[in-house]
Amino acid sequence: MTAAEEPIPLSALQHAVYCLRQAALIHLERLWAENRFTAEGDVLHAVADKGGSRKARGVRRVMALPLVCHRLNLTGTADLVEFLPGPDGETAFPIEYKRGKPKMHRADEVQLCAQALCLEEMTGRPVAQGALFYGQTKRRVTVPFDADLRALTESTAAELAAALASRRTPPPTPHRSRCRACSLLDLCRPEAIRRPVRQWRDRMLARALE
Repeated sequence: MTAAEEPIPLSALQHAVYCLRQAALIHLERLWAENRFTAEGDVLHAVADKGGSRKARGVRRVMALPLVCHRLNLTGTADLVEFLPGPDGETAFPIEYKRGKPKMHRADEVQLCAQALCLEEMTGRPVAQGALFYGQTKRRVTVPFDADLRALTESTAAELAAALASRRTPPPTPHRSRCRACSLLDLCRPEAIRRPVRQWRDRMLARALE
């Protein structure tokens, strides 16, 4: 199976929104490193990863549910999906567990929306919204799957698929604050990558001013 044919993990979309280079390092070069943030995330997912299903107050709750979207070539596992009863049948409501608190970027929302796209293809029913549960706040944040988020999710999937098919690791994100929190910082060495670009720019500018 080639890189273009291999299904893209749902978690890779979260990595790609945060930093496309990070996604390629993990899913193309197969590099990984732990830090405090990844360890805390592992602990938070420990319960959900056990799987299982139960019903409470008419709501069917399925943990560690396998997902797939053939249209976008995505695959993965939902931490929790609540199937809400209705007059026309059940409606899926995906819930993703995250460490920390809500973030300024939309990486978590894109990963959740990708789960919704999988569920829509698998069930044949629309999925209007889901939720992110953050370990620091101990609260759910409802995420509506509107047109903008769906478009961002699909464009991210396409961009990541192209990067993986090219077999080339993209340059670092311009958001340097994200590098400081990344567990792959020492493996990525973003400043070493950026430095030649700055030097070339300075040389070109100096020549233009001569």
